[in-house]
Parts: sequence; C-alpha cells; structure tokens
Amino acid sequence: MVEELGRHGYKISPGTLYPLLHGLEKKGYLRATEQRRGKSLRKVYRATPLGKQALAAAKDKVRELFRELIEGK
Repeated sequence: MVEELGRHGYKISPGTLYPLLHGLEKKGYLRATEQRRGKSLRKVYRATPLGKQALAAAKDKVRELFRELIEGK
C-alpha cells in the first residue's frame, strides 16, 4: 500500500499507515485477517459493509466539492 500511494505522489511511512489501519479496524471500517506467505505472516485488510458505506459517503462529498469548485455552485 505504501508503494501504491507513492506512485500517486504520496509519501507515507509504515509508521503512519499501520496506526491508521488499526484505527479504521477498531472503528469497524476494516476487518483484518492473517495470511501466511512462506515464512512470513501478513495482515490483509478488507472493507466491512460499514467501511463501504463510509467510503461511498466520502466520495459523494468529494464529488459535491469538485462540482462546486468547477461549476462555481
């Protein structure tokens, strides 16, 4: 995720990202599962229904903001 964000111009460290993910999990927006890949154990995060609802609401607000900026309304 850090690499993908980097490709979009965001520089974020794991020390910043993981507390955000843990916080979103604690609030019920994400669910984590552990997956073994060889010798390493990884956490995989997925959006919960509550998280998907929150994302949809945030997207609506961003669209509204852009509409106001571009159309002047």
